[in-house]
Amino acid sequence: MLSLNLPGFEAKVRKKDGKPVIFDPLRCKYVALTPEEWVRQHFINFLITVKSFPKELLANEITINLNNTIKRCDTIIYNHFLAPVMIIEYKAPNIAINHSVFDQIARYNLSLRVPFLIVSNGLHHYCCKIDYEKQSYTFLEDIPFYEELK
Repeated sequence: MLSLNLPGFEAKVRKKDGKPVIFDPLRCKYVALTPEEWVRQHFINFLITVKSFPKELLANEITINLNNTIKRCDTIIYNHFLAPVMIIEYKAPNIAINHSVFDQIARYNLSLRVPFLIVSNGLHHYCCKIDYEKQSYTFLEDIPFYEELK
């Protein structure tokens, strides 16, 4: 798979029915190894090992109801009270991060109203903090550590 702008790790990859699968430690199962999944697994490893995110407070492929439509968030981060505080949207490395990608994660946030949003294609990562009182957002220079999610 493609080299990413994220730390490497010992990914558990094998074949199932002749197709590559990768172990997702959050879902505790092997899933299809797509380019987007490669990004997801690297990114959650980065959050856990570098940014001190508790593995138990991360969840992949979470279903939400948005205007009577079922959508799935790629990853949601929860605080210690199990309230969502961050949504992460992943794209394959060959997919450019553009306005439509941010529109997608913003739509998901209409339901969850989290203070942090991240979009990553494994090469470029964008994190913004939302200020609901001022109805504004700020792009952050770096992905915050878990304890900074306030």
